[in-house]
Amino acid sequence: MSPDSRWFRPAGLFLAAAGAILFSSRSILIKLAYEYHVDPVTFLALRMVFALPFFIAAGIWAQKGRQTPPVPLSGRDIAALIGLGLLGYYFASYVDFVALQYISAALARLILFLNPTITLIVMALFFSRRILGREVAAMLACYAGIALCLLHDVQLSGDSGHTVLGSLLSFTSAFCYALYLIFSNKLIGRIGSVPFTAYAMTVSSIAVIIHFLIANPLSALNLPWQVFAYGAAMALFCTVLPVFMVSEANRRIGPAHVGILGSTGPVATLVLGMIVLNETISVSQLAGMGLVLVGVWFISQKPKSAPAR
Repeated sequence: MSPDSRWFRPAGLFLAAAGAILFSSRSILIKLAYEYHVDPVTFLALRMVFALPFFIAAGIWAQKGRQTPPVPLSGRDIAALIGLGLLGYYFASYVDFVALQYISAALARLILFLNPTITLIVMALFFSRRILGREVAAMLACYAGIALCLLHDVQLSGDSGHTVLGSLLSFTSAFCYALYLIFSNKLIGRIGSVPFTAYAMTVSSIAVIIHFLIANPLSALNLPWQVFAYGAAMALFCTVLPVFMVSEANRRIGPAHVGILGSTGPVATLVLGMIVLNETISVSQLAGMGLVLVGVWFISQKPKSAPAR
């Protein structure tokens, strides 16, 4: 679709929202799999084993289906692809999986939703992006909202140590993913969203499989069929489809708007957690989510131009 098409940007908005909802379902499937006592590394490896053939096929299709010759990859491009694959979908996914051993699916997804605030801070620190007063207020609202949701989880679990640990791990995942979005945008524009995603996800899949082979014996795969079913569902519906959706949305509307449309993700997780996992919803949790959603919305708005004099 040409950037001049009237549907170019609306399609990007739809892809970002749909991708966020599918990504959010991941937390629910992980929680369901943990009921069968599978460890994070093994379940993450299952997810990537099922997903890897799709990414390899997508990479081959992207090269053969091009009407123009593929953009040659320099040594710097290859290094960037490896680094972004390890950062965005290996390490970030791993710490997210571990975090879900300690905190609710809703809290984990809400912390990951802080991506725009993290992006803003990184842009200010390394790219001389000035933070406006209203953005500071919005960030304070976001983190106040997270504090309220933390309070909900502490009261529910009675273990503040585990809740804080899980929250820190989830924030680490959000930080890594924000860096991935920032630094992948230029490379996606050069080589295209499908080839970039296929290459980066192939790197991360191989890294996860190596991690599993080092950390666990093959007997760790002696698991109930339900775990394999959850792994396959996560690979297709919570990894392959949303990864390509978000990458394409990132190309069409940019990382800031991808971040704000991710607001559908925490809401979807909250509802699914209540329906599927019987997670409780409290007033403090709803208030915290409201603060985070409003804060992220304000941060994602472009500042208005000053009136002409």
